[in-house]
Amino acid sequence: MLRFEHSAFLYFLGLIPILYALYRLQFWLWKRHIRQAGDLALMRALMPDFSPGRKAMRFWLLMTGLAMLFIGLANPQTGAKLEKAERRGIDLVIALDVSNSMLAEDIKPNRISRARQSISRLIDRLSNDRIGMVVFAGKAYTQLPITSDYAAAKLFLNSIDPSIVPSQGTAIGEAIRQSMEAFGESENSKAIIIITDGENHEDNAVEIAGVAVEKGIKVYTIGMGTLEGAPIPEYRGKLRVGFKKDKAGSTVVTRLNEVMMQQIAAAGDGIYVRASNTEAGLEKIFEAINKLDKSTFDARIFSDYEDQFQFFLALAIFFLVMEILIVERRSRWFRSFSLFNFELKPGRKK
Repeated sequence: MLRFEHSAFLYFLGLIPILYALYRLQFWLWKRHIRQAGDLALMRALMPDFSPGRKAMRFWLLMTGLAMLFIGLANPQTGAKLEKAERRGIDLVIALDVSNSMLAEDIKPNRISRARQSISRLIDRLSNDRIGMVVFAGKAYTQLPITSDYAAAKLFLNSIDPSIVPSQGTAIGEAIRQSMEAFGESENSKAIIIITDGENHEDNAVEIAGVAVEKGIKVYTIGMGTLEGAPIPEYRGKLRVGFKKDKAGSTVVTRLNEVMMQQIAAAGDGIYVRASNTEAGLEKIFEAINKLDKSTFDARIFSDYEDQFQFFLALAIFFLVMEILIVERRSRWFRSFSLFNFELKPGRKK
């Protein structure tokens, strides 16, 4: 399979027919000028050193060199053959709370930003595992189906913020249920990581975590926030306009519901870790899930592309050097050498 890394350079190949047209125009004008000066055959006899053939050869050497140069700059690459490889790992779904309370700044820069940073570092440590993402607030949604494409996972991660869900709240139970559905029919070892402040107001998350265990899925929890809590910022666009207030006009303070998080982890046969400004908790969770039995599964991967630009640049240098070395004038030695036209010196017999 062939591709060009910098295909924009291929557009410069369009200069070659333009230069050829200019070359033909220049040659036509030269012949016209010669005819105006006298007979063409006579004028060529008066210019024995001039060689139109050498001039044309230099032109085509230059054009070929430029073509090789442009193709080399475009960097043709070969490879990317679709191969089948056996891999061993687990399936992991991360359920991230994107409710407005995750904007609280008791963990710097705020809860949701710190969670995204930690997930990104976790993705960097994955090798053969597959990952999916679920986001939830008042309802839960699959943000990324199970995949081994870590670049895509990071791309989706960067787009996560509270504005992507239409209804607010913290439905942890529904997030666990949606995460279970995200695994599909996979028979690999499975784990769910719930990252939230634990302010569950919607459903019985503890019971649903128990259902996950019955299906062979472990549930781990990470508590984002502090027991003291913090106010919830409100924004107009990217400008902070104050903090959320209740109906009485008092500032709403969101606190970590650590008891709830511990209960969910216990029911889910997992562990609970509280995040802080120095430790996001995913390190301990990663060590725990890394001890799960690795399942063997087939995955299709692409081999790396190999650069081939060096061959075209070498050809470009060769043709351009040849163009410089060839002169348009005939050499005196070739002009004077003839196999058929010579004179006999006086006194010699024929």
